[in-house]
Amino acid sequence: MSVKAFELVPTVERELLMGDKARINIECIECCGKHLYVGTNDCFIHHFLLDEVSSSKGKLSYSAQKLLHKYLGLKKAVAELRAASALERLIVLCDGIIFLVDMVTLETVPSAAGGGAKIRGVTAFCVNENPVNGDPFCVEMGVLSLKRRTVQIFMVYEDRVQLVKEVNTPEQPCAVSLDGYFLCLALTTQYMILNYNTGASQDLFPYNSEERRPIVKRIGREEFLLAAPGGLGMFANAEGASHRAPVNWSESVIGAAVCFPYVVALDESFITIHSMLDQQLKQTLSFRDGHILQDFEGKVILASTKAVYILVPLPLERQIQDLLASHRVEEALILTEGAQRNIPKDKFQILHKRILQQAGFIQFGQLQFLEAKEHFRKGQLDVRELISLYPLLLPASSSFTRCHPPLHEFADLNHLAQGDQEKVLRCKRFLITYLGEVRSTEVANGCREDVDTALLKLYAEQNHDSLLDLLASDNACLLADSAPWLEKYHKYFALGLLYHYNGQDSAALQLWIRVADGELKDSTRSDLYDYIVDFLCTCSSPDLVWKYADWALSKDPVIGVHIFTKRPVRKDLSDELNPDDVTTYLRKHSQALLLYMEHVVLERRIQKEKFHTDLAALYLEKVLSLLSEPQTDEEQLTKARGKLQALLRESSLYRVQHLLGKMENSEQLLLERATLHGKLEEHDKALHILVHELKDFPSAEAYCIWASSYRDSAYQQQLFHLLLGVYLGRNLQGKSLAATGGGAGDLEMAAVDLLNRHGEVFDAVRVLNMLPEGWSLQLVRPFLGRSVRASMHACRTSQLAVGLARSENLQLLHDRLKERKKPIFVSEKKGCHLCHNTFSNPEVVCLPGGVPVHTHCVAQRVRDSPTKRQLTNSSNHT
Repeated sequence: MSVKAFELVPTVERELLMGDKARINIECIECCGKHLYVGTNDCFIHHFLLDEVSSSKGKLSYSAQKLLHKYLGLKKAVAELRAASALERLIVLCDGIIFLVDMVTLETVPSAAGGGAKIRGVTAFCVNENPVNGDPFCVEMGVLSLKRRTVQIFMVYEDRVQLVKEVNTPEQPCAVSLDGYFLCLALTTQYMILNYNTGASQDLFPYNSEERRPIVKRIGREEFLLAAPGGLGMFANAEGASHRAPVNWSESVIGAAVCFPYVVALDESFITIHSMLDQQLKQTLSFRDGHILQDFEGKVILASTKAVYILVPLPLERQIQDLLASHRVEEALILTEGAQRNIPKDKFQILHKRILQQAGFIQFGQLQFLEAKEHFRKGQLDVRELISLYPLLLPASSSFTRCHPPLHEFADLNHLAQGDQEKVLRCKRFLITYLGEVRSTEVANGCREDVDTALLKLYAEQNHDSLLDLLASDNACLLADSAPWLEKYHKYFALGLLYHYNGQDSAALQLWIRVADGELKDSTRSDLYDYIVDFLCTCSSPDLVWKYADWALSKDPVIGVHIFTKRPVRKDLSDELNPDDVTTYLRKHSQALLLYMEHVVLERRIQKEKFHTDLAALYLEKVLSLLSEPQTDEEQLTKARGKLQALLRESSLYRVQHLLGKMENSEQLLLERATLHGKLEEHDKALHILVHELKDFPSAEAYCIWASSYRDSAYQQQLFHLLLGVYLGRNLQGKSLAATGGGAGDLEMAAVDLLNRHGEVFDAVRVLNMLPEGWSLQLVRPFLGRSVRASMHACRTSQLAVGLARSENLQLLHDRLKERKKPIFVSEKKGCHLCHNTFSNPEVVCLPGGVPVHTHCVAQRVRDSPTKRQLTNSSNHT
């Protein structure tokens, strides 16, 4: 595929060069800055001054002014010209002789004393553009001799030349190029690389110089371009390797040059231009009778036999834009990246980013979304450039304006899709994905509001699942721009989330309640009522809770009360709801009140008499209500009485007399009344109810265990003796009581079971005094056996305890005797522990631990003591 990379511009016309002399032909050219030198076949050198001329359309041309021409006097064609600008000399090869010419006057430089300025028998030469000699006023030159298989290295000075090295070659060299110490040679049958400093050589590939003219061209540091068999332009470095793919040019190439990133080749009829980056042919120019192609400091100059032309490269940016206009994205990117070394870094970065962005939009238009996204990412595209293609997605308040000149040719998405709705849909899906990826990256810095608002609109329009995730997370969606869009697509729940995110909880709740009541249609959440309740649970505004609690409780009191029962307890009590206020408010919602009181008493365990009494009263009212119904639901009644009984047993904070008064006339709540009597320590009344009215003997035993829990064993023994007395018809003093009703036999059996099951609790002597005389020992045998065993166990246990105490006492006496036998050392060097003075006599008192002190110090300490304790020296040591 072609691209216009160069324009061929005439520079020196035939008339300016030779006038009307038809037989004069151009043989060689040299360019140094603005100075052009032309060697002809009649042994003349022509000197021209080149000026760049730019037209109004930006096209570059050259005008040539002839300054001088000079005849060299050898009657042969000038074969080669090379400029040595530092010396102001031209190195001329004519008739096999190299000599020096002044660049200004074109006069031949005379030889200096003691040295020559000419080299004879030369077939070709080259100048080292990467010299190894540090002298700035000296030019290094490689020379090929006519009859020798050698390459000679010369130093060229202002008025003389000096041979410094001669290197032998395996064959006669016919072309040479020099870089540093490396010679690239075209021999008769092959190319080779030769290091003239070390003598190391590397054969490259075969080549027949008799079939076609060899080309050896230095194109960069230690890199050369060679004409290879098969019409290939091969690259080779100083090691003999190639790091670039070859270009496929004509078999009849007669000249080549490099103008990065292009390789320019000249054959008999055409100029071909290949890219060094992808090796593709980019441009072909017709050029008849061409026989010279050279590059000079970036200028590519060609010559036919009669005229000189310059191949002017078009600006790289224009070439790239031409490629992009043809939708040749990859070629444009390759050219851009390859041009990096020719463009200043800052300018290249700007250019590269823009080209990547343009390439991204081209591939976006072709629905190549993966490639487009990668180019947008690398080109650091302002994401609003992409959003602006989609009508109405950017917020009305956005200050964004598109890049100028524009990055693409599309007015908007409708223009791009040309009515294809499938294409529109695919583009919208891509934007959703792209915005979702970049919204939390640096790409969205400075335009987060535009990105999130556009993403919200797309989510709403496409009914995307991620809409709620966006609104539930940190976002920058603009409320004023987003609200109408969400209403348009009936996304009222999402709109409520947006209101909440912007601190407008009241507006959110109003909207959600309208949806929950069926006034607005939005199927986003089927459990919206539950969500509203949960929202009120966590709402930090008590005013909002009170405002909307009535609606929630009216709809479903069981779930609605969660507003109060599932409200998290915070360390900061500023938004905490007072339980007293809540219970007062819930009086009109009895079911919710009961659930809240259970939460306060049973879950939060608030120790407040009012709450416990109120809960017990509510339980009692429910039980009485169930009992009053014509057809009582036994399951509900059992459950309700179970809750009441559990609270009466476990709580000690409710008002017992208040509850007793409420159930005084209820003969069906005897068990509950017994529990309340137990709370009042009226155990005889409680047991009377359980034994004589309910005849529930297991409950009576359970009552004794419950009433004596957390009390000592004596209290428990008292209760069980009381129960036994009730069974036997006696009071605590052992006096017989009149039986209340029949069933004496049942009571006696209950008494026997009580004794046999809980015999360890009773005082056996006291029980024997209470038992009727007519009972046989067989009835109470288990009790008596257990009592005897318990008595013997207690006796033996106490004997063991006494024995252990005596043993411990004996051990202590033994230790005391051992302490008495220890000596106590007193000397004049040892001091008293109390006064810190030394001892003057052996009369001392020994303190516990064996510490000696003066007797008068101890006496003084005792006298000063508030208790006036008497000191007894039990150690008898002095």
